[in-house]
Amino acid sequence: MNLLNLSGWALDQWEESPHDYRFTIKTLASYTSCPFCHSDTIDKHGILTPEFRDLPMHGKRVGLVVQRQRYRCPRCGHTFLDQVPGMDEHHRVTARLKMYVAEKVLSRPFTALAEEVGLDEKTVRVLFGEAVANWDAQRRVVTPEFLGIDEVVMGQPRCVLTNIREQTLLDLLPSRRYDRVATYLLHLSKPQAVRWVTMDMWRPYREAVRDALPQARIVVDKFHVIRMANAGLDGVRKQLRLSLSAKERKTLMHDRFLLLRRPHDLQPMEQVLVESWTRNLPLLGDAYQAKEAFFAIYEAPSQALAERAYQDWEKSLSKELEAFFSPLTTAMHNWHDEIFAYFDQPVTNAYTESANNLIRAMQRLGRGYSFEVLRAKMLYTAGVQKLETPRYGSEPFTAVMQDRMAHRLLQGMPTHQVRRDVTAIRPLGSDFAKLIAMLAPEHRIDPHSGKI
Repeated sequence: MNLLNLSGWALDQWEESPHDYRFTIKTLASYTSCPFCHSDTIDKHGILTPEFRDLPMHGKRVGLVVQRQRYRCPRCGHTFLDQVPGMDEHHRVTARLKMYVAEKVLSRPFTALAEEVGLDEKTVRVLFGEAVANWDAQRRVVTPEFLGIDEVVMGQPRCVLTNIREQTLLDLLPSRRYDRVATYLLHLSKPQAVRWVTMDMWRPYREAVRDALPQARIVVDKFHVIRMANAGLDGVRKQLRLSLSAKERKTLMHDRFLLLRRPHDLQPMEQVLVESWTRNLPLLGDAYQAKEAFFAIYEAPSQALAERAYQDWEKSLSKELEAFFSPLTTAMHNWHDEIFAYFDQPVTNAYTESANNLIRAMQRLGRGYSFEVLRAKMLYTAGVQKLETPRYGSEPFTAVMQDRMAHRLLQGMPTHQVRRDVTAIRPLGSDFAKLIAMLAPEHRIDPHSGKI
């Protein structure tokens, strides 16, 4: 049927209203024998007229009234209907409308899309869910050598997985529970390819990696560790402020931001302020020096020297400071191997944190996206995928005739057009740079941090 461009159907009637089209169609391939017993004698047994939704046309919603012949076989007693090629009988939509909904729902609200195509919003949500399930089933990302694991809060903590080396988002999981994370890791396309995993100090992550990726070494993100040193200093600062008068507290204006900053990042006047605070409040000065000494551990050139520096640091803590830095010393004891693995492979979760910022930015812009919708937008929006580039020589070469090569070179064209084997080109995940580019022009996303 040329008017609707639906193969296998013939147009019987066309109706129009101010906002809708309705076409009555019938199939071009009717049954001539029973599909069950193959008898050539079948009886017509009435006509059903279900209505399907199709792609909008000329800004109007389109309904297709299908004249569907019902048959009965007198030999075996079975009844059956004409087939409906290109249709989804369950949802009463055409296959091409399902594809349209799956594509457009990534950039438009469910309600607006439902109104455009003439479907109930619940049906649009169901079609979207089926599309995502289909995409998930077909998706096979390249297993990273350097895997990042973190979480972002969307109602509840959701696990975020990244390819650190390629700077891509691999996936978002509904939760950060052990079973969810371990199951995902076990189903990576090549789990044995993971060599390093960086994470924060969340025990279920460590257990999942140990069970699913026993060959991989875990590195605790150093920023989570040094943050605990900052917390120890901040605890001292807060306690000291409680003992000061209102006038004395005014002299410590903006003290937190200056004390947590590294000395080389302070302006000359700020350095004078910090020196006066630490000189007049000895406990604060000791805590500040302890914080800086801990930071210096990460400048050690080897794991052995770093471990020795930490032991010296821990012994240097006064009795008054031990309580404030006890969460840090406990973590250093419980996560010793994973923390000091950083000195064998100095990898961090900075790119995973950038992915978290992008997810939060998308969530704020979406005004209440569900987790499923947000995940689909981050993973499946057109143009955000980063593809693996085959190494030179890894693809087969095809001989080119010299006369054809000379002709194309003279014409300024490629010497040969090779049909690419798309199955050999695998996705690496959603590219951070492309996600930032998608959001930045309109919504002022910082290109370095991913923050809105």
